[in-house]
Amino acid sequence: MRVNGHIVSKLGAKADARRDRIEAAGHVVELQEQSAYILLHKPPRVVATLADPEGRRSLRELLRGIPVRVFPVGRLDYAAGGLLFLTNDGELANRLLKLSGRLPQTYWVKVKGRLSDDEQARVAAQAHARVEPLRAPQAGRGGPNPWYEMKFSDARRDLLRKVLFKMGHPVEKLRRVGLANLELDDLPEGSYRPLQPQELKKLIQALDRNEKLPNSRRAAHPGKIQLENKG
Repeated sequence: MRVNGHIVSKLGAKADARRDRIEAAGHVVELQEQSAYILLHKPPRVVATLADPEGRRSLRELLRGIPVRVFPVGRLDYAAGGLLFLTNDGELANRLLKLSGRLPQTYWVKVKGRLSDDEQARVAAQAHARVEPLRAPQAGRGGPNPWYEMKFSDARRDLLRKVLFKMGHPVEKLRRVGLANLELDDLPEGSYRPLQPQELKKLIQALDRNEKLPNSRRAAHPGKIQLENKG
């Protein structure tokens, strides 16, 4: 056996496969990294990357305790908070990125002013989503700037902002609470948890179904999905 090019014959000699080059019988020993699938609740004003050249707070500060290196899949705006999926499974990450523009996503959106029924219908038609007042306890009641729950694809997020801005209801806060079959639920802000086996299975099944759809159906209104304003 060789370690970093040196023959090791001493019984009980130690080496770290993560740092040292270990050769046995002429072959390099490679450490098989365990796959990790993480759901994280990103706080607002945290960049959705592991480092930031501008020195802003990054995901690295939130991921302490994970024994393997994971990477965020997809984007979530600096000012937005909510669900973020991370993994070291490159194949799954590539599939998810390829289809991210078509997968349904659920957001809680706080806008300036209250949307009338007609305005909600216009948002639904122009952004290909449905809107409903948010009724979750966190949303409060009867305020001048209410929250709405909105479901649409990632490809429609920027369009949604533009539509609301033109209507005089710019987005004040944005929180993603759902991605495909994944849900944020009551995971505290700044915390993370591993995906349950059933969640991972359903996510893979959702990708399988979407990949089999003809392009015309993939591009169709992802939203028969819904935008809801819950209070």
